[in-house]
Amino acid sequence: MLNLFTFLLEKLSLLSLWTLFHPGFTDTGKEKRELQPAPQPSHPLPRRGDLLEVPRTLFTHFGIYLGDNKVAHLIPDILPALTSDPKSVRSVITNHRLILGCICKCASVRVDSLEDFAYGSGVLINRQDGERKVLKNEEVARRAERLLGEVQYSLLWNNCEHFVTFCRYGAAESRQTEQFCECLKGIVRDQRSAIASALLGIVSIICFGLAPATSLPTILVPFTLWMAS
Repeated sequence: MLNLFTFLLEKLSLLSLWTLFHPGFTDTGKEKRELQPAPQPSHPLPRRGDLLEVPRTLFTHFGIYLGDNKVAHLIPDILPALTSDPKSVRSVITNHRLILGCICKCASVRVDSLEDFAYGSGVLINRQDGERKVLKNEEVARRAERLLGEVQYSLLWNNCEHFVTFCRYGAAESRQTEQFCECLKGIVRDQRSAIASALLGIVSIICFGLAPATSLPTILVPFTLWMAS
């Protein structure tokens, strides 16, 4: 009987030691699991004065982050030219308002929430900083705030990218404009453009008859393209 009691006591001692030092059953193990750092967000949060980019289907939209989930951006909008009602003007700009603003060259530098600015797309932060000198973030934000209000819009010479590069780098530039102009130059320099415009002019003469309104463009436009090619 004494031997049996001693045997059981040894087994219980071994079991208690195994339980004490096994990491899955100790308080230390629990603390280690609880003190593990929370996963960091995959995308850094913007800071006041950061330059934000939102890729769209045909272009990229730009803005300056002002803090508190607010973004200043230049965007075409026809509504400020039609009404002075602040509630209507402050509403989210629709595609119709934007297109009419482009045609009429009406725009404004306005403040929207980060969600409205992104419009469901991903946001890129400070992608152009490595290529030029950057102003201090607070100065960038103050420049953007000073420009709030209605402005004249130009698709090539005063768009949203001109606004943000002026605020962040001190010089208004637009890569999208440069790329468009390079593409246009390539079309003009291509001799096939002169041939195509000449054929189009001949077709217009056949359809509408020989008149100054059809014959002069038929001669001058292909000749200009040919000389530029």
